[in-house]
Amino acid sequence: MTYTQGVVLGIVQGLTEFLPVSSSGHLILVPHIFGWPDQGLAFDAVMHLGTLAALLAYFRYELIGLLTGAMSRRLGVVLVVATIPGGLAGLLFDKIVEARLRSPLVIAVSTAVWAVVMWVADRRAQPPPPIPGDPVERVGWGQGIAVGIAQALALIPGTSRSGITITTGLLAGLDRATAARFAFLLGIPITAAAGGLKALHLLRHGVPAGDGGALLAALLAAFLSGWFAVWFLVSYLKRRSLTPFVIYRLALAAVIFAVVLRG
Repeated sequence: MTYTQGVVLGIVQGLTEFLPVSSSGHLILVPHIFGWPDQGLAFDAVMHLGTLAALLAYFRYELIGLLTGAMSRRLGVVLVVATIPGGLAGLLFDKIVEARLRSPLVIAVSTAVWAVVMWVADRRAQPPPPIPGDPVERVGWGQGIAVGIAQALALIPGTSRSGITITTGLLAGLDRATAARFAFLLGIPITAAAGGLKALHLLRHGVPAGDGGALLAALLAAFLSGWFAVWFLVSYLKRRSLTPFVIYRLALAAVIFAVVLRG
């Protein structure tokens, strides 16, 4: 892996992991466009660690608040319970999905279908609550568990973890910014687990010779672009809708279809 590959793929992964546009779709297209080989296990491990660091950095105050009791302990329990469906689904079905569903056609169909669902949910989005306090602390049990169950669907390539969880939050009655914040907080344990497992695999197999510098560049790029993506989306959704992301997903699906048909 070259430094250019590391930086480009790191930026793409960091942005698309958190923007609701499907990281798997982009990581298929980028190597195809540039004629690069598959990035491999080392890249996957580094990217998960980079995006995890971005979440921890952005939500540092909320995480400290949950640990110290400055934020609602009920929210912490809701997050723990809501993590269970996605965690179980990952343990049970991750290898099956990797073996059978990680194809460009599946990614294209999933990207398009969930774009339509996102559009429907966005049209039903509630306005921000007028009462004082942090609205994420008022996420209910039913809303939190619904988002947690939806997180399991993110195993299907092309779905987008942030996309499906934000969409479900909107359908459950949350406003756009609160749905995004809760979705990202909920993603921390799953991202940590995935990054930890891939890092263990990497330690067993070792870093490919000569790739250390490029992987470090990829890690930094994923962290910076991931932090920016979280900040941008939460800020954007306080005032605007998901419509541009719906349009982008449909366009991305069309491009992937065209790539598949061209062979």
